Amino acid sequence: MEISNTLPDREKIAARLREARALSGLSQAQAAYKLGLQRPAVSEIEAGKRKVSAEEIIQFANLYKVATSWLLLKEEESDEYMSEQIKFAARELSKMSQDDVQKLLEVIKILPK
Repeated sequence: MEISNTLPDREKIAARLREARALSGLSQAQAAYKLGLQRPAVSEIEAGKRKVSAEEIIQFANLYKVATSWLLLKEEESDEYMSEQIKFAARELSKMSQDDVQKLLEVIKILPK
C-alpha cells in the first residue's frame, strides 16, 4: 500500500497501522482486546481521528511485528519491514495444506516480476 505524501502525518500513521493490522491477520476487535483497548479506540486511531501515544505505537508495533520507525514514517519499505512481511507470509503458508501451497506456488510463478 502506497501512502500519499500529501496526507497529514496522523493519517499516514493511521494508514500504516491499518496495513500492519491487516497483514497480521487481526480484526480491530482482536487487536483492541490484545492491546487492552476498546474496539472504537482502534477504529478512531486507524481513521486518524485519535492521536496515538508513544506507548501505544510500541504496543502496536510489538503486536503487529513491525518496526516502530516504520509506523512513525521514519523509513519506507525497509529491510526490517520486508523481513516482517516474509515472516507473516511464512506463518500463513504454514497453515495451508501441502496441496494448497503447491497451487499457490504455481500462481506465483505466473505473476509478473
